[in-house]
Amino acid sequence: MSEQVTPLLEAHNVTVRFGGLVAVDGVSANFVPGELVGIIGPNGAGKTTFFNAISGVQVPTSGRLIAHGHNLTGRGPHRFAAHGVARTFQTPRVFADMPVVANIEFGLKFAGQRRRKYVFWGDEVDVPWALRDAASILSLIGLSAQAELPAAAITPSQQRLLEIGMALATRPKLLLLDEVAAGLTESEIEEMARLIRRLRDELDLTVIWIEHAVTTLLRHVERVIVLHQGRKIADDTPHNVVRNPEVIEAYLGDEMAEPSADSEEEEVAA
Repeated sequence: MSEQVTPLLEAHNVTVRFGGLVAVDGVSANFVPGELVGIIGPNGAGKTTFFNAISGVQVPTSGRLIAHGHNLTGRGPHRFAAHGVARTFQTPRVFADMPVVANIEFGLKFAGQRRRKYVFWGDEVDVPWALRDAASILSLIGLSAQAELPAAAITPSQQRLLEIGMALATRPKLLLLDEVAAGLTESEIEEMARLIRRLRDELDLTVIWIEHAVTTLLRHVERVIVLHQGRKIADDTPHNVVRNPEVIEAYLGDEMAEPSADSEEEEVAA
């Protein structure tokens, strides 16, 4: 009998209502250490609202959110961050007038500090070497050459990388990525997907990834959650999800039984 793995994050019957609109309708999901999970669904499915709920940005109308065994329901994003949850947004949130390296240093100073081996000195406890300082984080995401440039001066794709770097500066265990491939070219999307897998592998992260580039996401994740009209209609491997009749009818279409390049444009941000 295999040993049960304790989830990093548990969502229990999470519901989010805006007036009479039910944006998320009783969604439950567990996320265990080391997973790479994708969330997909048609426009208005509730993906981003669910993301907002499980990162503390949006207080659920009902349901519970448990991180590392701590009930964080109704708590703010800083409490989720303190329990190892970090996220990016559909539109990169960087400090445009600050140098790239200062953006990373901001995350390290205000959100990513860990107690040291000794009271005032020594290595920080439980921090991967790749996340020790701003220079190592910039090297990890491929922005070392842009370190001294203002964030406003780098390309949109580099700004997305910078936002990921700022999230990593909080030294998370769980990284939530909201449409990090939006606006990127096909080759940039593939590079981003490979980076996400590498970050998961090298940093022992759990990654939850919303993406409109569905075929790319399905190639790289190990589990897919499908939302439709606020409800979870599937939670399975990519292989099984693209053959799920309810998913095909609600979202993917028959052509996704054998993923095609055309379907990458079907998803719009929720």
